[in-house]
Amino acid sequence: MTTEIRTERLLLRAWRESDRAPFAALNADPQVMEWFPKTLTRAESDRIADTIERLMDEQGWGLWAVEVPGVADFIGFVGLNRDDVALGRPVVEAAWRLAAEHWGRGYAPEAARASLAHGFETLGLEEIVAFATIGNQRSRRVMEKIGMTHDPADDFDHPKLVPDSPIRRHALHRIDRPAFAQLGD
Repeated sequence: MTTEIRTERLLLRAWRESDRAPFAALNADPQVMEWFPKTLTRAESDRIADTIERLMDEQGWGLWAVEVPGVADFIGFVGLNRDDVALGRPVVEAAWRLAAEHWGRGYAPEAARASLAHGFETLGLEEIVAFATIGNQRSRRVMEKIGMTHDPADDFDHPKLVPDSPIRRHALHRIDRPAFAQLGD
């Protein structure tokens, strides 16, 4: 069963069939997908949703659908994702993707902090990472707001992107359990 997380303004929950159309719309939005290789078709978006739902069913956690109760039933996803490819070793990555009309309201950092808390306090993780292409300052600001640190020596070329891709170089941010615990002090 998928864990639900409530924050002051948000509900991080299991996905519903009704989330698929707005998810496809945000994946087709060039503004949302600016730092990705391309926008996605409905079929591609649905395949991602299938994977997210399967992993959440198996693990009980993952990339939660984000709802703003009383405002919007679905604004995107925020959560934790296992990644074995990007860094060449298994990591748990904090990730988010929200519809552009919901940017600038603090939803991504609020939900990401709750995801980190779940990762450290419930799952017992020792470290959580996040990464984005170097130019994606909006996502990198979220990483800073949730207490993650960046060491340029850790930056890497994403192995799933072609060598001449302008978005291949990624900044790696990280936070460990003790650093997260200090944020609450």
